[in-house]
Parts: sequence; structure tokens; C-alpha cells
Amino acid sequence: LQTRMQSLQPEPAARYRNVLEALWRIARTEGVWRPMRGLNITATGAGPAHALYFACYEKLKKTLSDVIHAGGNSHVANGAAGCVATLLHDAAMNPAEVVKQRMQMYNSPYQRVMDCVRAVWRNEGAGAFYRSYTTQLTMNIPFQAIHFMTYEFLQEQLNPHRQYNPGSHVVSGACAGAVAAAATTPLDVCKTLLNTQESLALSSNISGHITGMANAFRTVYQVGGVTAYFRGVQARVIYQMPSTAIAWSVYEFFKYILTKRQEERRAGK
Repeated sequence: LQTRMQSLQPEPAARYRNVLEALWRIARTEGVWRPMRGLNITATGAGPAHALYFACYEKLKKTLSDVIHAGGNSHVANGAAGCVATLLHDAAMNPAEVVKQRMQMYNSPYQRVMDCVRAVWRNEGAGAFYRSYTTQLTMNIPFQAIHFMTYEFLQEQLNPHRQYNPGSHVVSGACAGAVAAAATTPLDVCKTLLNTQESLALSSNISGHITGMANAFRTVYQVGGVTAYFRGVQARVIYQMPSTAIAWSVYEFFKYILTKRQEERRAGK
């Protein structure tokens, strides 16, 4: 839904007023499972991407916090750790995002993941899978800085003793995702354009291919003006809230289990 609603010049049959209308019309005209297109490639990329993401974040957060505020929590350390972790996460996830979004576009010619991968590789080269990487980083670095700082701030308010508390992890994660998603929507619109190379938008671009964040920003403005930068903001917030809530609750659960087992082994000695 987010990919469709961020289209700059959608086909008449793919113009939606809100998220519920988009979901209803896609399911009715293209099939109930159409909104799930791209799920397999997303799941494939998400595993290694999130493993790198949380491992890097946890290590850097502890290291930087000890330097900046020994024995305490530092929002600067949290934000910086989130930014660096994003470099690894996006390097693993960017090709999957390109394939996912191409498969989600209206009238996408791709039925299978490998069909899309082969077509992009053959027609545009390997660089097409990382065409939006700098824009992705430009978006995700502030997104993750806001995300992690908001999450840690809310944890201080809702869970000051930092115990395993599923409710506080879910609420903090959802709120942090919503704030960060709304703030970075303009960058996400540009990333979607770079990933999909939307045909109607390309007609307004002399070079034939949209490359680079500056080019994407200009094209978005030329096609839709200032309001185009916030296309799909509702879908993006609705997507990010459960996504970040699930990610944090699962992460905190496994962190709790692993830490508890480690403490039990130490106590057994």
C-alpha cells in the first residue's frame, strides 16, 4: 500500500484516497493476496539485515555510553549507535527493497522474485540494486536516530528500571516508529521513485533514469509540488508502528532469555 500510494503519477485505476480504500480496491480487482506481493524477498533480506542491525547497535551503544556517560544512558550514544547500525542494515536490505517495490507497483510485469532480479540485472546492471542506497541512508540515518532516541526516552518513562516488560517495549517501539516515519516521509518518497523508476515520472526527467537523491528530489517537486513529498505518509506510519513494535518486542524477548541463561550458567559455576 505504501509503495502504491507514493506513486507520483499513478494510473487512473491505481489512485487511492486513503489506506482502506487502497486495500479494498487492490484486493477486489487484483486478488486477495496481491497486497502480500514481495513478502518472500522482504523476509529473506530482513533476517541478516536485522541481525547486523541489533548486534551493531547493542555493541556500539554500550561502548559509546561508557565513554560519554559512564554507567548511565546517553541519548547521543543511542542515536549514534543507531546511525552506524543503519549502514550495515541497509547494505543487506537495499537489493531486497528494490525487488519488493518493483513487484508491488501497479501492473508490475514480475510474477516471481527471480524474474524481477534477472530483468533488473540484465536491463539496468548490478548498480540498479543500490541506486537508492545513498538516499536510503540519508533517510534511515535520521529515521534511526529519531527512532532509537525516542524508544530509549520512552523506556526511561515507562520502564525506568529497564526490566523485561513486553507492554512497555511494544508501546515504546510503536510510538518511536510512528514519530520517525512521519518525519522522514519525504525521503522515503524519493527512495521509492529511485527504486521503481516510475515510467510516468521518468517522462519529466531528461536523463532517462533518475539517479541520486538531488535528482529524485527535483523530480518529485516537478511532478507533484511540495505535497508530493508526503504521499503515503498515513500508510508509512501505519506500516512502521507494528513493524517497530514487533521488532523491539522480539529483540527484547530474546535479549532477556539469553541474558537470563547466561546469568544462570554463571550462578551454576
